[in-house]
Amino acid sequence: MPTWKLTLEYDGRGFVGWQRQPNGTSVQEVVEGALASLHAGEPIPVTAAGRTDAGVHARGQVVSFSTSKALPVSAYQLGLNGRLPRTIAVRDAQLAPDGFDARRWARGKRYVYRVLQSRFRSPLREGRVWLLHRPLEVAAMREAAGHLVGAHDFSAFRAADCEAKNPVREVRRLEVEARGDEVVFTVEATAFLKHMVRNLVGTLVEVGQHKRAPEAMPGLLASCDRAQAGRTAPAEGLCLDEVFYDLAAGSPLDRRT
Repeated sequence: MPTWKLTLEYDGRGFVGWQRQPNGTSVQEVVEGALASLHAGEPIPVTAAGRTDAGVHARGQVVSFSTSKALPVSAYQLGLNGRLPRTIAVRDAQLAPDGFDARRWARGKRYVYRVLQSRFRSPLREGRVWLLHRPLEVAAMREAAGHLVGAHDFSAFRAADCEAKNPVREVRRLEVEARGDEVVFTVEATAFLKHMVRNLVGTLVEVGQHKRAPEAMPGLLASCDRAQAGRTAPAEGLCLDEVFYDLAAGSPLDRRT
């Protein structure tokens, strides 16, 4: 059966997250419902590159699925968009190699987190930034971020209910930029633990508020103690920006042999 790769953009507000849950509407169930409608009622389960939390947005979420029905690319680029609410859109659709799995084939992800530094609310950015009323020291946060790049045990930055067996992750990029009245955090890694980005940002913000020193980061990593790190930053400032693949190289199993 043909395997498809879709790239989705969505506003996470109003959803309980990507994954189906009994306590509210998820992005997954809306997307699968639209696909079923497009396929005349045929159930189409999809696999996502990652499970975004309630309130977290995506510009580059990737999903994969297989179907026996032969539809043109336009059916997913136009027809599916016509069946989705305005808060979810298909940005790209393409046939993928046989066996493609959006989660297992991912080579890394990039998240972007935005903090607004302002005395006042910004209605046009409501629900898309973390509003802080006092400015942050960007230089100190950059210095602290440098200690967090590389392969480390990120237990101090994982959620208490994180189910990952191995807490070691490789952060390839952790940048802190001042953009007008915003501070933008860009984080790329091979993979992430639950709430890892939000916990990293919450800790770096404390550095920017002079509540902890940049040079404290190595000791914090070594502690492997979530209680030693900063607060979990609010979900609304976070966006899954891009998922990285090397489709020409084949599956992860192919790359090991």
